[in-house]
Amino acid sequence: TATMASDNNRAIVIDPFCLRQFNDESYTGTKIHYSPEQCEEEINKHFQKNPTTHDGYASFCKHIFMPNFMGVEGAIVRITPENEALLRSGYQARTPKELAVLARWFPRGSVPPPPARYLDVILYSRDQIRKENAAMGEDCGSDAPWGVVSIKAQDVDREVPMQPITMLRNALGRDQGGSGVPLDADAYRESVAFWSEHATL
Repeated sequence: TATMASDNNRAIVIDPFCLRQFNDESYTGTKIHYSPEQCEEEINKHFQKNPTTHDGYASFCKHIFMPNFMGVEGAIVRITPENEALLRSGYQARTPKELAVLARWFPRGSVPPPPARYLDVILYSRDQIRKENAAMGEDCGSDAPWGVVSIKAQDVDREVPMQPITMLRNALGRDQGGSGVPLDADAYRESVAFWSEHATL
């Protein structure tokens, strides 16, 4: 774990990449019904009271595990013999500039959402966000030290394995929408083991 201190009451901002969780109806994963401004305010309030973060998959990535103050539904479902026929697949891109990749998910309403007592707020450093934005010809428009790139509603206060395709995209490099972090074979195998038995909702 690590502690990040900042005099700025907006040490953390919602990055534009995360906005799809608020306004994209086709997004599979944690859907947020708060406004980005409300969500950002609550995350900063929590961070001011408890400025502890947990290391992510790279030095520029941190996690904040906090109570699910928004009451958003969980979005990671275990695949069972009873529900596997409900799975859907298709090619999806996270942004218009990324190439679509094959994904699978449960349509909303097809299975009950799992419990989610916690939020995993995933942060990238401002320097890393600037590097990725530059590679994709974008501008985040913020100088805050940390940007929220994803929020995951889950029932454990620890990191759930990143999806295998996300790891591969990261390894492809920043010009393909990734972070440029090389593939870790052991972490990839752990991811495959988890996501072979789970899918997003």
